[in-house]
Amino acid sequence: MINAEPTTIKYVAKDFKSDQYVRWCPGCGDYAVLNSLQKVMADLGVPPHQTAVISGIGCSSRLPYYISGYGFHSIHGRGAAVATGVKVANPKLSVWQITGDGDCLAIGGNHFIHSVRRNVDINVLLFNNQIYGLTKGQYSPTTKKGFVTKSSPFGTVERPFRPVELTFGARGTFFARLLDVDLKNSQTSIMAAAQHKGTSVVECLVNCVIFNDGAHGYLAEKENRADRLIMLEHGKPMIFGKEMNKGLMLEGFNLKVVTIGKNGITDKDIMVHDATNEDSTLQLKLAMMEGPEMPIAMGVIRDVVEETYDYAVEKQIADVQAKSKIKTFDDLIATCEHWEM
Repeated sequence: MINAEPTTIKYVAKDFKSDQYVRWCPGCGDYAVLNSLQKVMADLGVPPHQTAVISGIGCSSRLPYYISGYGFHSIHGRGAAVATGVKVANPKLSVWQITGDGDCLAIGGNHFIHSVRRNVDINVLLFNNQIYGLTKGQYSPTTKKGFVTKSSPFGTVERPFRPVELTFGARGTFFARLLDVDLKNSQTSIMAAAQHKGTSVVECLVNCVIFNDGAHGYLAEKENRADRLIMLEHGKPMIFGKEMNKGLMLEGFNLKVVTIGKNGITDKDIMVHDATNEDSTLQLKLAMMEGPEMPIAMGVIRDVVEETYDYAVEKQIADVQAKSKIKTFDDLIATCEHWEM
């Protein structure tokens, strides 16, 4: 959530671009997310000097160098802890945490779930390419089971994490998902994250052209993209497809895809997305859909209001100060044991 007061100055994306050369492999999906983020920052109207970008270690964690504002390239997995400290110390800052599937969900997993549980008012962009890119192609916590990598030459035998499950399990208040090649919808999701008050988690599906090229090719393929993903919008029917004639309905406790115009089904039969429902049951079902039977959910999946950690800390300090008889340093000294010589 933006606590910093927007100015009357009209910003453009260039105002948030640093003078540093962007050092990612040509074709890396991280470029697209960086461009979307810079455009969103400009539209927010929050000055660069009131923006802080924090990261851990990994390819995605280079991003603070490329933003004109405050940045902190911390150590492996500790971005959430540093971002929490920055936000609590200066609640007026717009704080962004940039992390990857390895940095966030492996060594940084504990920090991640607790920042989500506490609902710290930070914006987390979780770059998920299902591989360790910076350390040259080892499997990560989100690598698909059976995938052959440098560290699993016969295929990994581990079941992968799904970021949305961890977020919801930690009682997260905001979750969105974007695809690197879908720039328009990426900006919409990032903007919604910035406007959310609390921990906003955006899973960014990005491609690693070197070690996991085509990780999200099933969705990135432009010709069939409309049939393979569904862009969720709060308050709107869950309709998708090239001809916008497919939709989602409930059959018992399960979701199913139906065709509008067949078997008497009309657009009024299609479920309407409610991102603000405190009960996350249906939101989780939507987020967990997998192809080819079901479309992959994109956009803002969950967006509910809860008290934030930084606000609670600030309020607690103010309440204690108001009730305390100690108002000055002299008052404090007077409470100590003392004697005259």
